[in-house]
Amino acid sequence: MNEKNIRLVTAESVRAGHPDKFCDQVADAILDAHLRQDPNARVAVEAFATAGKMIIGGEVTSKVEVDCGRIVADAIDRIGYTMCDLCEDSHDPLELEIRIHDQSEDIAKAVGRRGNGDIALGAGDQGIVYGYATNETKHMLPLPVVLAHRITRLLTAARRLGTVPGLLPDGKAQVSVEYAYGVPCRASCIVLSAQHMEDVHIPSFRRRLMEHVVVPALAKLSFDEKDVLINPSGRFVLGGFEADTGLTGRKLMADTYGGIVPHGGGALSGKDATKVDRSAAYMARYIAKNIVGARLAKECTVSLAYAIGKAEPVAVNVDTHDTGIYHDEILKEAVTSVFDLTPSGIIRTLGLTKPIFAPAACYGHFTDDTFPWEQINRAHELRIVCNAIESEKKHDQR
Repeated sequence: MNEKNIRLVTAESVRAGHPDKFCDQVADAILDAHLRQDPNARVAVEAFATAGKMIIGGEVTSKVEVDCGRIVADAIDRIGYTMCDLCEDSHDPLELEIRIHDQSEDIAKAVGRRGNGDIALGAGDQGIVYGYATNETKHMLPLPVVLAHRITRLLTAARRLGTVPGLLPDGKAQVSVEYAYGVPCRASCIVLSAQHMEDVHIPSFRRRLMEHVVVPALAKLSFDEKDVLINPSGRFVLGGFEADTGLTGRKLMADTYGGIVPHGGGALSGKDATKVDRSAAYMARYIAKNIVGARLAKECTVSLAYAIGKAEPVAVNVDTHDTGIYHDEILKEAVTSVFDLTPSGIIRTLGLTKPIFAPAACYGHFTDDTFPWEQINRAHELRIVCNAIESEKKHDQR
């Protein structure tokens, strides 16, 4: 086989107990807590955590106050940590510092009034975002992304069910898939790092991870057991906040498409929908998924760019990677006709004033088909509009 027709694609996922993901979940839980009582709250919060210390900071303009301490405690309990796991000394309490202030008046004025009567919100920041979809998997995501998240989900399930004794909350996975002529044919390398208790029998631990995590995760994709690297550094006893710091927004590729497509650089978690680096990223994914779902292309990347305070995007691009049945410019015209790309339109279309964000904070923002941005409900409309645009252009050329 010609090596030019073979390529490797790699993606990563991290578990809910990874310090960075812990911080993402706390930030989104704070956002949801505000939105439950104030759907028009403006929230931009981040969390930083290390052994014995957690700082929550940011800008919030809301009618309500939320109990950040309770939210942190709930996250610790849900993920499977204890307060002691976050402290250097089990006898010391976790020191929680909260530094939250109102949103900048300059930004608030540029974005627009708070309230349901505002139909022309400006973007809460400048930035470019990307959305992507492919017909490669049922999730319309690249296979390595799906497999990496499947492994970390199964790690969490194995800990909860007790099928892998001694498994602790921290961990991550990385999957490399070999493609031949554009088709995934085998997993060439699987890296699995799983935190465990001190007294774990390592050979038995690895066998159970293979049986209950790796084999079911890869399902029908072939792989060689010698290419599975479980805790390649050796033992993984010290993890979580004793071994690492956590910070909101530091796992952008795990949150999106595994680095397989471009990323604008804006984090997703902890931000309300006026921040287009989150809401427009969801909209771009929604558009790309509907284009692929409509069978207008096998693969699609949508990019949107915004200027702070301006409602309409300053740039819209559609790239079907030479797989589209219409020219990309026709698809772009159809997209701007079918979808309202203003912040208000995105919020209204996807229902982003609801407290729906915390479940997206772990295992990928595009892996749950119940999320509103994952729905394929504009496919028929897109097909009709594309056909009309093409017919009009052909008529004009006569």
